Amino acid sequence: MKKNSWVRSEFTMAIAHEFEYLKPGTLKDAVKTLGRYGSRACVLAGGTDLVGLISDGVVAPEAVVDIKGIPGLDRVEFRDGTLSIGALVSFSDLRDAAVIAKKFPVLGEMAGWVASVGIRNRATVVGNLCSAVPCCDSGALLLAYDAVVHVTGPAGKRRVPLQQWFLGPRKTVLKRGEIATAVTVPLPGQKHAACFVKLRRYEGEDLAQASVTVLVLDGNKYRISFGSVAPRPIRGEKIESLLDGRTLSDDLIQQAVELVPQEISPITDIRATREYRMHMVGVMLERGLRAAVARLAGSGPAYGTSLI
Repeated sequence: MKKNSWVRSEFTMAIAHEFEYLKPGTLKDAVKTLGRYGSRACVLAGGTDLVGLISDGVVAPEAVVDIKGIPGLDRVEFRDGTLSIGALVSFSDLRDAAVIAKKFPVLGEMAGWVASVGIRNRATVVGNLCSAVPCCDSGALLLAYDAVVHVTGPAGKRRVPLQQWFLGPRKTVLKRGEIATAVTVPLPGQKHAACFVKLRRYEGEDLAQASVTVLVLDGNKYRISFGSVAPRPIRGEKIESLLDGRTLSDDLIQQAVELVPQEISPITDIRATREYRMHMVGVMLERGLRAAVARLAGSGPAYGTSLI
C-alpha cells in the first residue's frame, strides 16, 4: 500500500488541511484501511466532489483512501442482460463504451450533459451516486432502470436497490467501512426507449435545475423519475400508474402533467425558484414523453439532442 502524508499531484485545488494519503492495491486492503480509520477516512475515486469538500473545509479527514489502484473497478461490462459500471468508471468512460450506444443510449445522453469535459473525464458514475446530492444526474436516470448498488465492507458484500440507496441530501445507506464498488443496470426484457431531459441555466458546466427521465417499454409501460426537485432523486409513481397500459395522447399527457405537483417538492435556491422548477418539470415531462415514445417507434430526436 502506498502511504504518503501529502500527494499534491492527485489534486487540482489548494488544500490547507493535511491528511494521510493511502493507496491500497486490493479491495480487501481498502476495506481494512477504512475499518481502521472509520469515520476519519474518505474514499477517493474521481475526486471531483471530495476535493471541493476538503478545500472548502466541509470535511477534514485524517486519511484519504485512493481506490484507483484496485484492479477491476474501471470496467463497463454487459453480461446476462445486465450492465455493470465499476466504481472507477467516469462519465466519459460510460459515454464512450460501445455497449452504451448499443444497449443503453440514454445513459450516454445523460453522461454527455454532466458538467464539463474536464469533470466528465474524472468524475465517476458511482461517485455521483455516493454524493447523494439531489441534482445528481445519474441518480434519477438509474432509478428508472431499477439499478442496484454493490457494496463491499467489513461484513462482506451486499446489494442495495437504488430506490433504497438515497436517504436525503448527501446521505445514503452506505455504512462505515463500506465501499460502493459498482452499480448494475438490468436491461429491460422488452423493446424500450428512453429520454433524459435536463434543465440548466446555461450551456456548459452547470448543475441541473431539474431533470426528468422517461423510460417507455413495449405495451405502453412507463417509468418516470425526477432529479433536483426533491431531497433525493425520486420515481413518479402516480404518473406511472396513470400512464400504465395506455396509448400516449395529448389528453393523457395533460393529465400526467397535472400530477407533477403531487410528485415533486422543489425548493427555491440560487439556481431556480420553486415555481419555475414546478412549471418547467411539466414542460420537460411532456417533451420527454413524446420523445421517448417516438424513439420507441424508430423516429424522434437523436439521443443527445437537447429538448430544452
